[in-house]
Amino acid sequence: MNRLFDEASCTTTAAPSARVEQARVRRLGHRGEDFSLFAPLHYEANYAYPLVVWLHNEGGDQRQLARVMPLVSMRNYVGLAVRGPEACETGGYAWPQTTDGIAAAEQRICDAIDKAGERYHIHDQRIYLAGYEAGGTMAYRVALRNPQRFSAAVSLGGPFPEGETPLAKLAQLRKFPLLLAHCRDSQSYPVEQVCRELMLFHAAGLAVTLRQYPCGDELTTQMLTDLDVWLMEQVTGQAVREQLATAEQPSDWN
Repeated sequence: MNRLFDEASCTTTAAPSARVEQARVRRLGHRGEDFSLFAPLHYEANYAYPLVVWLHNEGGDQRQLARVMPLVSMRNYVGLAVRGPEACETGGYAWPQTTDGIAAAEQRICDAIDKAGERYHIHDQRIYLAGYEAGGTMAYRVALRNPQRFSAAVSLGGPFPEGETPLAKLAQLRKFPLLLAHCRDSQSYPVEQVCRELMLFHAAGLAVTLRQYPCGDELTTQMLTDLDVWLMEQVTGQAVREQLATAEQPSDWN
């Protein structure tokens, strides 16, 4: 399992260079803009693309998009990364889980989505919010506050948000798709906490897919590959893994 981000940091290891060199990551607006955009290879203006909105971990920023999206997919989505609203003393940015911090994050994400729609043809019913660690927690919070705008939410190593009533719109959230990727040996997000959250998900009637990985607090290439498969299942409404398995079977198996 290849590690993309080192534990407890936003430092990136080298992703496959050929794929990164092909990625078209653009910073729009004036210098210092708080978001980045990723254009898929062979972009077709007449096709409405799904949009993946990426939220970085604490200490990271929107430039993570250049590493993440090529490892999710070079072709399937337009990518958008948004910078957290609060600067960290040690560098990078954070997603404060306060009333003001949540409001600032929500506004920043929605504004960036609008700007992305001005540049690329985006399917407004296929907007997926995903994040890493603290970014995953904020992805859950913002998506659950705006189920009419987002089609699903993904947290890679980020716990379910606490406080500020994350399930205030519970009646609209039945079967809202959530993906949770958990690091089995995580020190910041232990298995016991995941088990408590699963009981909450069950009681609330949320549609949660849980995947656990044999690693510590880190983001791996396998997680991003699985993210692509799960997202395509949401886009197509079909089980992509089952389709692939069927396609690979010898003809005499049918």
